Amino acid sequence: MPEREAHDIRDSRVLAAMSHPLRRRLLDLLKLDGPATASVLAEKTGQAVGNISHHLKVLATSELVEEAPELARDRRERWWRRVPRGLSWDALDFPGDPIADAAEFLSLDRETTIARQWLADRESYPVEWQAAWFANETWVRLSAAELDELSTRILTLFREYSDRALPDDGVERRPVFLAARASLGQP
Repeated sequence: MPEREAHDIRDSRVLAAMSHPLRRRLLDLLKLDGPATASVLAEKTGQAVGNISHHLKVLATSELVEEAPELARDRRERWWRRVPRGLSWDALDFPGDPIADAAEFLSLDRETTIARQWLADRESYPVEWQAAWFANETWVRLSAAELDELSTRILTLFREYSDRALPDDGVERRPVFLAARASLGQP
């Protein structure tokens, strides 16, 4: 399902809710695999069903997931789906709020962990997946306006792939984590 406009997060409680590593993983699973029950998510994460239920309720309170009652076979079964929007926040909206700083660091840690896991496991993947992998880094001199333009172009390209309907062409497609970050610094 294509994602609508991004959920522009301006409440630090929502930012804290979605930054928790397990909750972020639940959001990822619901995006990639679609609606699921707490039992299914517990199996995929290796967590207890009660723990998953608690985290789903926190995400629901923050309006990041919602129940999908039409999928339940009976009144006891509870299905959850991710609210179909990307997540977006700007640290400038949280001046002096340590939650925004923590969210940024947790996000960076998450990106690094996923990249390290790929590097550790890449030889276990078929050669065509190993050959398709890439990493790039470069230094450029940009104005703030040029950096903003670059960000817009990269995010547009990411959304083009993230929001598309998958073709029914029999081609294998696996979850691929895309991340882009620009940081001021000195070489």
